[in-house]
Amino acid sequence: MNLSDVLKFSIDLLAVLLLALGIKGLSKVRSAREANRLAAVAMILATIGVLVDSYGNLGISIDAWIWIILGSAVGGLLGIFTAKKVAMTAMPETVALFNGCGGMSSLLVALAVALFPSTESTGELSNGFVEIISIVISVFVGSITFTGSIVAMAKLQGWLSTPGWMQSKIRHAVNIGFAVLALVSMVSLLMGGNSGLWLLVVGSGLLGIGVTMPIGGADMPVVISLLNSYSGVAAAAAGFVVGSQLLIVAGAMVGAAGLILTQVMCNGMNRSLVSVLFGGAIGGTPSSGSSGSGEYVNITSCSVEECALTLEAAEKVVIVPGYGLAVAQAQHTLREVTRALEGSGIQVTYAIHPVAGRMPGHMNVLLAEADVPYEQLKEMDVINPEFPATDVVLVLGANDVVNPQAKNDSSSPLYGMPVLDVQEARTVFVIKRGMSAGYSGIKNDLFDLANTSMVFGDAKKVLGDLLLELKELGISGKG
Repeated sequence: MNLSDVLKFSIDLLAVLLLALGIKGLSKVRSAREANRLAAVAMILATIGVLVDSYGNLGISIDAWIWIILGSAVGGLLGIFTAKKVAMTAMPETVALFNGCGGMSSLLVALAVALFPSTESTGELSNGFVEIISIVISVFVGSITFTGSIVAMAKLQGWLSTPGWMQSKIRHAVNIGFAVLALVSMVSLLMGGNSGLWLLVVGSGLLGIGVTMPIGGADMPVVISLLNSYSGVAAAAAGFVVGSQLLIVAGAMVGAAGLILTQVMCNGMNRSLVSVLFGGAIGGTPSSGSSGSGEYVNITSCSVEECALTLEAAEKVVIVPGYGLAVAQAQHTLREVTRALEGSGIQVTYAIHPVAGRMPGHMNVLLAEADVPYEQLKEMDVINPEFPATDVVLVLGANDVVNPQAKNDSSSPLYGMPVLDVQEARTVFVIKRGMSAGYSGIKNDLFDLANTSMVFGDAKKVLGDLLLELKELGISGKG
C-alpha cells in the first residue's frame, strides 16, 4: 500500500464518519443545519479522496485535470446558485431534480465503465461477474430514477398532466412491456455481450416514465421519497462498478433512509406503497372547486376583526400550517401574530401532520425559518388528544389533512387516512383564498361544521390585518 492509498483510505474513513453524523443530525430540527454542513464537508472530502487516488495511481493527464476542475467548479456554482435562489414552495421540485441528477450520475458512471473498459480488460463485459451485475443494476435503477424524477418534477411544476389512458388499466400492460424489455436486455448483458446495453437504458427509462406519470399530486411526496431511495441504490451499485467503498456506504445509507421515510409517509396516509405505485391515484388533477361529495350548504364566513376578538378571549390556540402558508410566504407574519398572543399569556402550539405541505419536513423547515421554537411543534398523535381542550384552531393553507371525511365517510378517497381532529376544538378559523379543494379534489366537510368559520383572503394579508386588529385590542406581543 503506497502513500496515496493510505491517504485516500484515511480521507474516505473520515468522510464516511462525517456523513453518518450528518444523516443522524438531520433527524432533529435543532441539529439539521449543522448536520447538513457536516454532510457537505464529507462530500468535499470524498471528492478530494478520489482526486488523490487518481493523482497517485492513475497518472491522469493535465488535460483531464482541467476538465475535472472545470466540471467541479461549474457543478459547485450551480449548486450554490440553486440553493440560494430556490423558493421554499419549490423545494419538492428541487429535491426531485436532485434525485434525477443522482440517478443520471450513476447511469453515466456505469455506461462509461461498460463502453470504455480499462486497458487490462478484454473490451467485453467480462471483467468480473460482480462488475457486470453492478453495471446492470446501476443502469437499470439509475435510468428509472432519472426519468421518473424528471416526470415528478414536471408534474409538480404543472408542466405535465396525466393523459387519460394513463388512468386506465392499459398502463399496466404498457409498463409490463417496458419491464420485459429491460429484463431481456439484462439477460443479454449477463450472458456476456454488451449489445443490450442501450436497450436496457431505453427500457428502464420508459419504465420510469410509465410508473411515475399516472401518480397524482397527493401521492407525489411518497414517490419523491422513493425515488430518493432509488438514487441511493443506484449510487451504491455505481460504487461497486468503480470500486469505491465510500460510494457504496453513502449510497446504502441514502437508500435505506429514503425507504424508511417512504414507509413513514405511507403510514401517515394510510396507503400501501403498492397502492401508490399501481393503484388509483388520489387527486390526479388538482380541482379548482368543491367536488366529489356534494356542495357546501352551511358555510360561515367572518371578518378578521371577529377572528381577533375570538383570539383575544382564548387561552389555548393551535396553528395548523399547510402548503398555502408556504405559497403566501406568511411564516414570518404568522410568527409575529403568535408572539403577540404569547405576550398576552395565550398558549400557542403548532400541529404538524406527517404529510403536511408537499414533502416530509416541509412545515418544520418553513416554521424554523421564522424562528418558531421546536418545542411548540407537535406531531399528529400528540396534538390530537388536545383539540377538545383547545379554544381556537387556525388552519392556514392546509386542507386534506384536516378533512373529517377521512374518519366519517367510508366512500371517501381519503377514508382511513389519519388526520388532525381540529373539529374537536371550540372554534376553528380556516384562512383560505376561496373554496377550492385540496390535492384530493374533494369537498372538505370541516368547512360545513357549525364551529368552523372561513376567513377568505391571502394568508399573509389576513395575518397582517389580524396583527393590526390584535394591537388595537391591546395585544401587542410583549413576550
